[in-house]
Amino acid sequence: MHPLQCALRAQRCLRRGPLASVSWLLLRTCRAHSSVPNSACPSPERPQGDGVGKDFSSRLATGPTFQDFLRSASVPPERPSSSEVEDPPPYLTADELLGGQRRVYLETYGCQMNVNDTEIAWSILQKSGYLRTNSLQEADVILLVTCSIREKAEQTIWNRLHQLKSLKSKRLRSRVPLRIGILGCMAERLKEEILNREKMVDILAGPDAYRDLPRLLAVAESGQQAANVLLSLDETYADVMPVQTSPSATSAFVSIMRGCDNMCSYCIVPFTRGRERSRPIASILEEVRKLSEQGLKEVTLLGQNVNSFRDNSEVQFNSAVSTNLSRGFSTNYKAKQGGLRFAHLLDQVSRIDPEMRIRFTSPHPKDFPDEVLQLIHERDNICKQIHLPAQSGSSRVLEAMRRGYSREAYVELIQHIRESIPGVSLSSDFIAGFCGEMEEDHLQTVSLLREVQYNIGFLFAYSMRQKTRAYHRLKDDIPEEPSKRSATDLCGRNDGNLKVIFPDVEVEDVTNSGLRVRAQPGDYVLVKITSASSQTLKGHVLCKTTLKDSTAYC
Repeated sequence: MHPLQCALRAQRCLRRGPLASVSWLLLRTCRAHSSVPNSACPSPERPQGDGVGKDFSSRLATGPTFQDFLRSASVPPERPSSSEVEDPPPYLTADELLGGQRRVYLETYGCQMNVNDTEIAWSILQKSGYLRTNSLQEADVILLVTCSIREKAEQTIWNRLHQLKSLKSKRLRSRVPLRIGILGCMAERLKEEILNREKMVDILAGPDAYRDLPRLLAVAESGQQAANVLLSLDETYADVMPVQTSPSATSAFVSIMRGCDNMCSYCIVPFTRGRERSRPIASILEEVRKLSEQGLKEVTLLGQNVNSFRDNSEVQFNSAVSTNLSRGFSTNYKAKQGGLRFAHLLDQVSRIDPEMRIRFTSPHPKDFPDEVLQLIHERDNICKQIHLPAQSGSSRVLEAMRRGYSREAYVELIQHIRESIPGVSLSSDFIAGFCGEMEEDHLQTVSLLREVQYNIGFLFAYSMRQKTRAYHRLKDDIPEEPSKRSATDLCGRNDGNLKVIFPDVEVEDVTNSGLRVRAQPGDYVLVKITSASSQTLKGHVLCKTTLKDSTAYC
């Protein structure tokens, strides 16, 4: 029997098992344990020459057992090394998959995961013979790594595509055609809409399809649009070493897991990033060691739910050990068991280089067992900073968001963290204007901000996303004005395009004999600045004026 037939027979017998791993193992075992050439495979159905059939039973007894097959099947299939070239699809040649010195311009939008994804995509393209450029004018390929978390993030990409359209149309015919690609979450969420709406887009690649970029670009060279937006249950890019975009960088992101299983009612991430899956710890430690050898001084471990990390790649650690959640927290999915958890990974990473600082983001509050907090407290190189997304200070809104905890449980966790890690720095995320949110709910969020006194807070207006539970079951019934602007403040922009916030009070109108009025949209007002943040100015309004008259006060 041919070896492939032998492997296929085994696949039919083990239909429910991880077939790719099992068939590869059987084929290798068949070749390793057979005394005949590779073109044959021992089979009880056909007599073997040279006495092979006679000692088949003895060789079978000394061969691998069923347990050997199970152990090997649980390990992800080995990928070819970078020196090995995979066979091209039948419609492309090996040369067509190579970049041919074409220059790639990468532009990144959104979260830290997208920054890391950019480095992964570039690592894959670099091995295929592409060159990197920081100039749009020099680029032969422009790739935008996109975000879909809010409507505003997507609108930014649509605007950018409009700008690139003119660049593509003005491309000299003497140069190779300019190819434009959309990568990441927006490609995954909108798919055909992008290709149909913007004919100038040549390729789409979802977050799990970066390995396919050379093929997609090769197809695009024939003048066709190409897309791969398939989500994966196991893709972690564990064997791809990200290429640092800045050679002088002192810090780096290391992705340890991808996807999300929490299914919060407002969130699109499970639909654009797929299910949770974690990298094998060994590959993470190897990457961190290399970064340490390069002289980097800080590493941030990344994941959509970074502290939900669970490495199930080693069978001996897959015992039925229950998961410890933070007190008062629950999950929207069936409890998971076994695997090496985040505390073990954090412990191993922190031991690699005592002079390398370790951070992690973005965690979920439910996954902060005592062993993680104790480890942060004990290790000098693990930063005493925790991002703890609350999203709302109202238990009623938290329930509608399906966050798995109440305000009281969250506050109790905050107190426990501060007791466990004295001097810890805390940051958080909040969503304003979620479906059904009342003024009382909003005030509870404000009171939580005051009670906890975070070091940093990130506040966002709610943006309804298709496919989410909120989209199907809730109504976005919050008017924009009350939810996104204070009833007692007005907002404008100065010459420097900075946002200026000031109280809505009566002021003197110097253009109308000192009459006292309230400022209206379109009016020019003079404001004395009293405080500032990184992006916003605050002050007291002095008077209503005109551009010409305002110079008299300056």
